[in-house]
Order: sequence, then C-alpha cells, then structure tokens
Amino acid sequence: MLTELMNDKAYVPMKAKELAMLLDIPKSRREELQEVLDKLVEDGVIGVSKKGKYARSETFSVNGLFSGHSRGFGFVTVEGMERDVFIPEDKTGAALHGDRVQIVITSDGQKGRRPEGAVIRVLEHANREVVGYFQKSKNFGFVVPDNVKLSRDIFIPQGCSQGAVTGHKVVVQLTDFGAPGRKPEGRITEILGHVNDPGTDILSLVRAYGLAESFPEDVMEELKAIPDELETEAVSEGKRFREDMPYYLDDLVSNDGWKEPYRGRLDLRGLQTVTIDGEDAKDLDDAVTLGRTPEGNYILGVHIADVSHYVKENSALDWEALRRGTSVYLVDRVIPMLPHKLSNGICSLNEGTNRLALSCIMEIDGQGNVTDHRICETVICVDRRMSYTAVNGILTGEMEGLQEEHAELVPLFKRMEELSGIVRERRRKRGAIDFDFPESKIFLDEKGRPLEIRPYERNTATKIIEDFMLLANETVAEDFYWQSVPFLYRTHDTPDPEKMKQLSVFINNFGYFIRMQQGEIHPKELQKLLDKIEGTPEEPLLARLTLRSMKQAKYTTECSGHFGLAARYYTHFTSPIRRYPDLQIHRIIKEAIHGELKEKRQAHYEQLLPQVAVQTSALERRAEEAERETEKLKKCEYMAKHIGETFEGVISGVSNWGFYVELPNTVEGMVHISELRDDYYIFDESRYELTGELKKKTYKLGQPVRVIVSGTDRMLRTVDFVLDRDL
Repeated sequence: MLTELMNDKAYVPMKAKELAMLLDIPKSRREELQEVLDKLVEDGVIGVSKKGKYARSETFSVNGLFSGHSRGFGFVTVEGMERDVFIPEDKTGAALHGDRVQIVITSDGQKGRRPEGAVIRVLEHANREVVGYFQKSKNFGFVVPDNVKLSRDIFIPQGCSQGAVTGHKVVVQLTDFGAPGRKPEGRITEILGHVNDPGTDILSLVRAYGLAESFPEDVMEELKAIPDELETEAVSEGKRFREDMPYYLDDLVSNDGWKEPYRGRLDLRGLQTVTIDGEDAKDLDDAVTLGRTPEGNYILGVHIADVSHYVKENSALDWEALRRGTSVYLVDRVIPMLPHKLSNGICSLNEGTNRLALSCIMEIDGQGNVTDHRICETVICVDRRMSYTAVNGILTGEMEGLQEEHAELVPLFKRMEELSGIVRERRRKRGAIDFDFPESKIFLDEKGRPLEIRPYERNTATKIIEDFMLLANETVAEDFYWQSVPFLYRTHDTPDPEKMKQLSVFINNFGYFIRMQQGEIHPKELQKLLDKIEGTPEEPLLARLTLRSMKQAKYTTECSGHFGLAARYYTHFTSPIRRYPDLQIHRIIKEAIHGELKEKRQAHYEQLLPQVAVQTSALERRAEEAERETEKLKKCEYMAKHIGETFEGVISGVSNWGFYVELPNTVEGMVHISELRDDYYIFDESRYELTGELKKKTYKLGQPVRVIVSGTDRMLRTVDFVLDRDL
C-alpha cells in the first residue's frame, strides 16, 4: 500500500505523521508504521529526506562512483559529499567496481561513522570486459576476476568457454551484469595462456587495466615522415664554451643562419651537457648543464626533449598519446606513450647526437633563489650519458676508477651536488614534505621469473636530478601563471581538515602532535613530524598514515599550489616523452615564444585543457595501480620459491587480525593472529600493539622478528608468514 501510494504521480513527500493521517492509521499503531517505513528505507525501496519526509527512493537519490571491496561490500563517492557512502554487501544490487550508480542514503553518518546507502540503479557499467582465472565445472564454468574489487565470479554458460580448461587466464566479455542473488554472465573471447605459463601473469594485468599493447596503423604510418636523425647540414657547429668559462644568460644566442625549422633556436652545444638516468633507461627526456656567472651565480640549464616538434596537435600520434596519457613501467616491460622511434630515437637525448630541446635556463644565487630565467627553443648535444650509480660513485669516491675515467666531468658533478644542496635546503625551509618510502628493484630471468629483489634507495645523484627538475617545473609554472594564459598545472590541494584532526588524535597516542590554525595545517608541520619520527619503530606506520591523510595530486587548469612541495606554482614540464600533460604545455610554451598565442588559440586551450586535465589524472592513477600490482605479483612469485625458509624482518603494521612484517628486500607479508598460539592476543588500537592476555607478551611496530614463509596467494598477491622466534 505504501509503495503504491508513493508511486502515484500525485504523491508529494510526507512525514510519518502525515502518512498516518492520510491512511487513517490510529495512534496506537503508528509505531508499526514507523517500523515498516524504516525497513523500506533500509532496503532502498523508499527514501527519506533530511526533514523526515518519505517518498520513492529516486526522489532523494544521489549519483556517484561505486568502489567494490573483495569482501562484497563497497563505497560510493558522491561529488559534494565529504565522506564516501558505505554500501553493505546485500545492498550493492548489480553494481560492480567502477560503475556509476544511483543510490539512496539509508542512514546519515553519526559519531564519525560513514553514511550508509543502497544501490537502486546502475547508470553506467564500467566493466565490459574482465580478465580472470577460469574454473570448469561439468558443462559450464566460472571466471574469478583478477581484480579482487570485482567480488563476484562470472558465470560462463555451456558453449561460451572457447575450450578453456581450469587454470587458463581468460578475457571475458560480459553479456549480463547480473542482479541481486544472480551472478554476472559472460563469454570467453580470448585465452591468454595457462596461469603457470611464463608471461601470462603480466599479460593478464595488461589486459585487465586496458593498457595498449601496440600502436594503430595510422600512427605507424605517420612515423614514416619523421626522420631518424637531424639533418647535419641544417645545424652547423656552434660556439664552444670552456668548462671553467663564466657566462651570462644573454651570452647564449640564437643561430639565425640555420635552415628552417631550426632557425632562431639557441645553440647550446658548446655547453658541457650530461644526462643522468637509471642504467636501463632508454627514453632520455632531460639533460642538464651548469655554469657560473662572472659574479659567481649559478646558470642551471634544464633541457627537455622537444617532443611537440614531432607530435603535432590533432595528429594520429597526438590522439594516441592522449589516449594512453602516460608511459607505464611494469616490472618486465615498458608500455610507452610514444612509439620507440620517438621515445628511444630522435626525441631521446642520446649521447653524441644533435637534439632539439625546450630549455629552462635559470640564474640562481647562493641562497637558491631564481633571479632570472629564459624559456627557449634550443639545440643541444649530450657529451656523456651517465647513470645515477656512476655519478653517485664519483661524488662519494666509493667506486674505484670512476673519477679518473670521467675526470673532465668531475668539476661539473661537484657543482651540481653543491647547487642541489642549496636548492633542497631552500625548499626544506619553506616547508616542503619529503617522503622517502623504500622502493623495489626486481630482477627477472629471460622467462620473466623473479631472481632477486633489492631495495632501491635514493642517492646523491637521484636527488640532484630531482632538485633540478622540481626547480624547472616551478619556474615554468610561475612564468606562465603571470602571463595569464591557459595552462596545465600540477596541483596538490590542502588536506581535508577532518582527516588532519584524525591524524592529530592518532599520533598523540605515540607522543607526537601537529599544530593546526583555524582547521588548516602548513606543510612544514607535517615535515616536522616526519623529522621527529625518522628512525623510530613507528616511522613506517605514521609516515604512511600521514601520506594517506593528504589529497592526491592531480592536473588542473587552476594554479592553486602544491601543498606537498609548499610551492605556490607548479607544473609538469620535464617529461614529455612519457607524460601527456608535459607535451601539452610544451605546445603552449612554444606558441607563446613565437607570439602565436592569440585570442583564438587561447579560447581553443580554455575549451581543451579541462578535459585533458581530468583524463590524464585518471590515466596516471591507472598506470600507478598497474605498476603496483605487477610488483606485488612478482614479489608473491618470488616468495613462493622460498616457502619454508626463514627470514629476519621488522613489524611494519599491527591490526586486530595479526601483524605485517617487512623484510630487508621490501617484501611485506602477514603473520595472522591465529598463528600466535601461545596466548590469546588483544589488539590495543591506541598503541598499535598485540598483547597476550596471560603472558603479557607484546608485538609492536618496529620490533625485529624472525619469520618463516608459510604460503603465498597468487590470486590475492599476498604472502603469509608464521613466527619462528624473536631475535
């Protein structure tokens, strides 16, 4: 009766008392009416407004993005709502991870809890294809999705399996998205290989994340018109500077005697020029020069591959680069944004070759302030391709023979180290936050199997390049902000005050505090916290929680600053071979240099850039997740070969279901609480400890432990440990 009433076109939202009067329900039975209304709201059949009025669920519904969880429940992110809406497992309807859904709020968040809701309709399905593990059962089968956030298996009817057998990794095209109590259905369109076949694991992830494996024909056709090298007669030899010769920015002059399209570029081939990258890097998009003025100021040149000279707007190459958004660096392969002819060829700043560049040349004083700068088109020639390891070895003297081998470059590297320290100290003083989480380097054999995992640590050389690139990005961003032209910025917004309050309360349990003013926090406060916890047992946990309390960086058309860097102006200028936003702003910069950024072109960019910002931010997150998952996959595979072996590690996280242990090689696994059989352990959330009820033995953050590898789960990409004994 109630639902029929509310479905009537003439019905207007009413309170429970008004409904009781309309339906002639006596006061003695109004509690029963309220119970029925509450149940209908809970089930998502009807909705209730903040004023307590009831109507069809659609009347009070909101739309958002559904994020699934492996245990069946999910969360919906609704634009304009501060907190995600929790969706219980029995209220998810037919929603799958990533779907755009319509929900009704069934209860407001009280006492710090999330609001709850129910899915009433899927507006847009995100999963047309799914990659997973096939399990055959008589005349039909099921596919368990690789993405654990897709918590429901997919039913494969008879005749739709393409001959797949149990253990095959497959691609499934969904034909029915399912309903409450009924699994999604699909048909297998491709068999990627058996789960144990070399390469099948990574290929499955490539397909699951929709990463492009090859370039379209029109892109490859366009490449034929691009030369392999610059015409040597078009760029005759330029002025050579001695390594110790001081010069001013204005001493760097353009060569108007060159042929088009090189006429008007600054000839910087006379400057001592190096690239510094990882040993296996092939797409070298940044080179560095460093000189001095007669007064002693530094002249830092950050020279970036002029990719936009070859990748023209609205070309097939351009559209494909935008579709990819970024290069993706998986454990065993790189999926490039641009074809290798560009990324490893004429765009790459390879040693001993003339290359076109877009340069940011800065004069910097002894305090690290940029006192003058030029952003210009240039021609450069890299004298030496260096690695981070080699430059670090030269500066530390730890690698025998390197200083002699590169004697002519040693003064340059010493100046770089000196300037890098000055620039970094200036950034530190203004409050920039420096997270230093351990990264992994995974070594594979020819079949893609992991041989060794080592921690990859930042050294002096990596910090030099990082400091110089950050400074160039800031300088370019500030220049174009004050030009008031359409531009893409790299934005990191101020953290949500509520999350900062929660972090503040939590760290108080460990004796730390952060100062907030009127609900806002300065990045310097968070850097102070990181300095205080450095080297303590609680550092891994508190550093990660601090990072999670901050917002994600993204691309925007508004210059609202970068919180983490404590920078008012910031962009991404230095990696156009592997990031589309960098390529996009290079076009704007070059048009500005040539005086072509007229009203019509500015209007064009004002219309174009917002969508580019949204799309490239989303593609960046996809790439990061794919890279993270391939690492977890290979770590899991590596530890599977060491089941039964003993390792020493440190407790990196504690929860009510056990504790995590991180090994020196960065692999992390869990000791489940059920494996702690010598006592009944209770989790102390305020101190992040597990304490035995009888023996009072504790397991806490930073505690050294010895563990045995007890198992791995390739589907969940997890590692399980059991305790051997305390060290």
